[in-house]
Amino acid sequence: MSIEIKHINKHFGDFHALHDVSLTIPTGKLVAILGPSGCGKTTLLRIVAGLESADADGGDVLFDGESTIATPVNRRRVGFVFQHYALFRQMTVAENVAFGLTVKPKADRPSKAEIKAKVEELLDLVQLSHLGARYLDELSGGQRQRVALARALAIAPKVLLLDEPFGALDAQVRASLRRWLRHLHDTINVTSIFVTHDQEEALEVADQVVVMNKGRLEQSGSPNELFTQPKSEFVMNFLGEVNIFHGRFENGQAVFGAKAAADSAHAKMLVRPHDFKIARTPEAGGISAQVVRVLTAGSIVKIELSDDTKQTLYVHQSHAEFDKNPVKADEQVWLIPTSQRIFRNGEDWNGDYII
Repeated sequence: MSIEIKHINKHFGDFHALHDVSLTIPTGKLVAILGPSGCGKTTLLRIVAGLESADADGGDVLFDGESTIATPVNRRRVGFVFQHYALFRQMTVAENVAFGLTVKPKADRPSKAEIKAKVEELLDLVQLSHLGARYLDELSGGQRQRVALARALAIAPKVLLLDEPFGALDAQVRASLRRWLRHLHDTINVTSIFVTHDQEEALEVADQVVVMNKGRLEQSGSPNELFTQPKSEFVMNFLGEVNIFHGRFENGQAVFGAKAAADSAHAKMLVRPHDFKIARTPEAGGISAQVVRVLTAGSIVKIELSDDTKQTLYVHQSHAEFDKNPVKADEQVWLIPTSQRIFRNGEDWNGDYII
């Protein structure tokens, strides 16, 4: 089922939470809505679910081309998974999964045998078939979240919505569950939207990433597109680590370093830590810096440096790359950007630059 969000606005009193948000989600895709706290991502998800109403100004949410604005939440066939599970502690795992089926109107309610078979099928799908008789207090956080997913899937939803589904879990469990979620989605193939503030989670799991900021949609596209072709300074800065260099615009050029004049327009150059080459002799376009610390523990080598303005810079290298040209603390080097983005007033700017 496709989802089309058209010109959605939302006010809470005087606070404008969503500003004219429009977005299309193709059938069967897993989409991450990513952004900092307070950016409007959960509000948008709740409007799609029908748990929140948009402003009455012509906006709409369509499922397969049909408007849902006037459709009550219990008729939208939406499965919703909350950050803190929202499960019933007095019920067993199996009873929690069955809940959505047991409260259906009598005319639509499956038989007890059908409900039992469906619960067994779903518990097997989420790899909890051996825990159906247990209560929530006997489960780990990761297991509880899988129970919540199974309960959401029990009603055979047309759309699956997840609000910070792994936010309450520790880092190791999060990493394991997001890989599991990707596998689950490929198995059930239900159009899914999940909200997160975790950039790594969104880039690893989603087919499409939507970045929001202050109630507005900043950019939408594939994870690789957003990471390598950010359209704004906010998107690039939010999606991973960056080094930021301040400069000026002069005669149609972006000028950085000591050559930048003090009375021209503001410019920023953003360079990711893995997009530097390290040289031991001065090179054109190089940035003079002194090595402060080298961390070799882990999957990559992390090098901390300080430039001539005392700004802290970070360079990441593979161990193979570092072993070819190792550096050590207090060594003088030059950093040459191999890839960079320049922004003017926060927007992507393509043109010549000098350092």
